[in-house]
Amino acid sequence: MGQSRSPLDVAGLELLATRGWRGGDEAPLGEWLLRAGGGFTGRANSALVVGDPGMPLPDAVDAVTRWYTDRGLRPCAMLPGRQSRAADAAFAAAGWERDEDVLVLTGPLTPAPADGVPVDLSPEPGDAWLAGYRHRGRPLPPTARAVLVNADDVVFASVRLDPPPAPLAAVARGVVTDGWLGVAAVTVEERYRRQGLATAVMAALQRWGAGHGAHWVYLQVSASNAPARALYRQAGLIEHHRYHYRYAPA
Repeated sequence: MGQSRSPLDVAGLELLATRGWRGGDEAPLGEWLLRAGGGFTGRANSALVVGDPGMPLPDAVDAVTRWYTDRGLRPCAMLPGRQSRAADAAFAAAGWERDEDVLVLTGPLTPAPADGVPVDLSPEPGDAWLAGYRHRGRPLPPTARAVLVNADDVVFASVRLDPPPAPLAAVARGVVTDGWLGVAAVTVEERYRRQGLATAVMAALQRWGAGHGAHWVYLQVSASNAPARALYRQAGLIEHHRYHYRYAPA
């Protein structure tokens, strides 16, 4: 689905994206990658299921369960694309619960000129940025900052339209890895919505990415998030593949 237009296949893109959003603790399980980051986000706290785990799938499910249980985390697996179907069936057979689809969108980097919205770019997320990013609608846990800054070439975009103590109007995070710009954490404060701010921070991140050697852009969006999907479609991003999480029985 759109994959021929991207220079990376599903496994290649997911492994690249892993380097842009890292937990602090990683270990291989064959070609799978186990990741833990204090419980903040599924992406940093799940087994990335690509390739061969080097053992029968039921044994791999057990190994994933033990690794996360040892770290006090609910075991979680991230299952991208058609290549993970057999593993998905093994997790399902063990009673793991399936979450909704997430779309991975990609496109060539197309930096637009600045449109007058004041977008600030910083190498660190300040307190106002951290307060402005709502992950799944919730405030960030204390472990979030360590995950957010744990990348080689990362930037934090923010838009302030009213002076403090008013919140930031919009925030987003960008990271460049091997010529790819990863966009995440795009959040617009409710009172500032429908003013083009998400488009403005996306454009600012693309300009930043172009200056850091990026030629392609990727991001993830929940299948149920219709407004964001429409925004990214207008930005020329198309579906590369989908993934979903499975969680061990509570």
